[in-house]
Amino acid sequence: MRWQVEGRTDVGRTRSHNEDFFLVDDALGLYVVCDGMGGHAAGEVASRTAAETIREAIVGVSSDPAVAGPALRTAVERANQRVHELGKSDRSRRGMGTTCTALLIGGGKGILAHVGDSRLYVARRGELHQLSNDHTFLAEAVRQGVLTPQQAKESDHGNIVTRAVGPQERVMVDLLVFDVLLGDVLLLCSDGLHQYFEDDAELVALLGQGPKVAERLVTIANERGGSDNITALVLAAEASVPAVEEELVRATQVNADHTALRHVHLFSELDLAELTQVCSAIESLFVPAGDVILAQGDGTEGLFVIVDGEVEVSRNGKVVARLPSGSHFGEMALLNQRPRSATVRAAGECRLLHLSREAFYSVVQRNPVVGVKFLWRLAQTLGLRLDEAFETPQELEQLKRQTLTHGSFTSPFPPR
Repeated sequence: MRWQVEGRTDVGRTRSHNEDFFLVDDALGLYVVCDGMGGHAAGEVASRTAAETIREAIVGVSSDPAVAGPALRTAVERANQRVHELGKSDRSRRGMGTTCTALLIGGGKGILAHVGDSRLYVARRGELHQLSNDHTFLAEAVRQGVLTPQQAKESDHGNIVTRAVGPQERVMVDLLVFDVLLGDVLLLCSDGLHQYFEDDAELVALLGQGPKVAERLVTIANERGGSDNITALVLAAEASVPAVEEELVRATQVNADHTALRHVHLFSELDLAELTQVCSAIESLFVPAGDVILAQGDGTEGLFVIVDGEVEVSRNGKVVARLPSGSHFGEMALLNQRPRSATVRAAGECRLLHLSREAFYSVVQRNPVVGVKFLWRLAQTLGLRLDEAFETPQELEQLKRQTLTHGSFTSPFPPR
């Protein structure tokens, strides 16, 4: 896979100097956007120092995500130490810092290391997804339910950053490993740009024009106010001719996996970044026709999602159901250790996704929001099952009609 890359940065219409900095190193597959803060040009020093420190630390690192991911996080932590030490050594730069959105690409994977309120977006199949979380007072308040998105939009506290590279001796770095696919367009940008693009459809349409749109994005931000420094770094994925078929096959499989998980009720609240974290913990299984996937009485632990094919469910030797692609089974094994209540066998050749309890717990420990959203949907599911267990057929039919009429509680999780 090759990347067409274009970056632009501009001082904007109200600032006297540009504290943004972006770095492009195609040889390393490293792309960084930093938005500095601090008086007496300290922000400029912080942003450039952070980006260049990350590049120095990444040289020679393996492209294997298991190695490159921790290395990129360490690189940002090292950048934090260097910026912090520079601030301590010069009183005029005391407390200087920078946001940092660093992207490392290789082997069909993207690795995001992120601190602050610069952003990484991916435009994929006509949809826009924000893969980074803003570390700001307002974003945290919305995530915790203290403010609604509308209240946050009307607030005067939009520029309060809760996490940055440099001001403190240590920093927490968000890390995300995700698939990059043929046709993806990635945008790394500072808040001086993204504050002027609230319409996802507009941004998707612009990014569909390819990396040369970076200059156009900066121009639009200036036309809409230009109240801050503006930076846009756009990357568009394309495959070399020999690899096109291979990349298309991989893209088809990744999209199929995401689609299958999105159709699982328990994961329907997850955005792409959260879904990607779950996907990274999932094992893909190819099961021949007739093979037993799990047996009644087994103590196996984990959830199965059918991506392709069909399975047969039997209890005490009697077939009780057939589940087509898009179905799932075994979700309760994520929460209890009771033996399996039925045998599941592949009715034909199948491809399944398997999420073990251990892998799921690991995801939830790294991102508790995933666990909360999962449990929210599970509670709704179990509530409906309790109705089915204790109501007469007539009462149950009435409850179903009421549910269709009034619906369940709307999601408490704001879209992002």
